Amino acid sequence: MSDEQKFTHHVPEPCLEEVEVLHVDEHLIVVNKPSGLLSVPGRYVKDCVVHRLQFDHPDIRVVHRLDLDTSGIIAFANSQHATSDLNRQFRERTIGKEYEALVFGLLDEDAGDIDVPMRPDPENRPRQLVDFEAGKPSLTRFEVLERMENVTRVRLLPLTGRSHQLRIHMMHIGHPILGCDLYAHPEAFSAADRLCLHAKVLELDHPGTGERMKFIAPVNF
Repeated sequence: MSDEQKFTHHVPEPCLEEVEVLHVDEHLIVVNKPSGLLSVPGRYVKDCVVHRLQFDHPDIRVVHRLDLDTSGIIAFANSQHATSDLNRQFRERTIGKEYEALVFGLLDEDAGDIDVPMRPDPENRPRQLVDFEAGKPSLTRFEVLERMENVTRVRLLPLTGRSHQLRIHMMHIGHPILGCDLYAHPEAFSAADRLCLHAKVLELDHPGTGERMKFIAPVNF
């Protein structure tokens, strides 16, 4: 990956919310990221979760990230050993991730799987698109938590980890996430003042002890 590709070109509004630290030890840092804050530095904007944590935790290493507009739990390594171990866990998909979202419209089914292959859209970066011939396998499990007036609250379990997977999958079944500037139609985009997607739960094996740990960050929309 070139240096050009490592940075986002989007210039967000300054994020005034603080990063909530949920856990720190010699191997692991877990935080709750606010919506509107980058996980890592952008091309033009350097304010991000990593930079905010580096002063107190100079050994922090990125093993996981969330989109700018997605809020919720991110795990960082705090040692070289943890970097290798957490990267392995993400690669082997032994880390459990649970998201919550508000989506446009009322889902008919109470639960189900969205099995739709995806790939990058080189003509419209950073967008992704559905491609049943050249796309990579992508699977999301959903469960309805609450139906409201033309809005459904859903639990989303990404069983693969494609970029923008949850946004694309919900859009594909006709229920885009509220406030999504990339894939929602105008009515769904304008229905919320932020992307209503939150990484609520993260489960992993502690890289030092092997203990299974579960972190929860309450949803704030």
